[in-house]
Amino acid sequence: MGKTQASIEHYCRQEAQTASLAKNFAASITQLLSKDPQTHLNISLEGDLGAGKTTFARYLIQGLGHEGKVKSPTYTLCELYPLQIGKAALTAYHFDLFRMNDPLEWQEAGFGEYFDEPGFCLIEWPEKAEGTLPTFDIRISLIAGTEENDRKIHIQAASELGLSVLNAMNTIAK
Repeated sequence: MGKTQASIEHYCRQEAQTASLAKNFAASITQLLSKDPQTHLNISLEGDLGAGKTTFARYLIQGLGHEGKVKSPTYTLCELYPLQIGKAALTAYHFDLFRMNDPLEWQEAGFGEYFDEPGFCLIEWPEKAEGTLPTFDIRISLIAGTEENDRKIHIQAASELGLSVLNAMNTIAK
């Protein structure tokens, strides 16, 4: 069996490098969902305001085959993106919890059921709902650098499912 890696870290100096990393990540998710279309992943996107979370989310969702615009769900809390992976119709649920004032708001909004659907939930600002969200499979941390598109992106597996995504990503990147 190949070497397993619980985390990946990249320094991206340009938006094109962030796009490339997100698309490689999308390819590894596609590989996983193609094998088992009933799979569900929970992914957190963490980082300060302006760190590039929504940019990463946009390239990830487009890398999974969505051809339309990927909007920031800052005001709607959640945007849904239907995806076709192989023969399976799945959904990407993109959350932005920045404007939430109470951790229970997302539950009261009825979003809890999305965490059981095939596909994945991508959550920006997960700390705003700390203690009320399901366990994450993957945690992505973005730290902005001194230049506009300069950032450090750390992707960490937080479950066996997350580890399989990272291992696929390592295979794809070679």
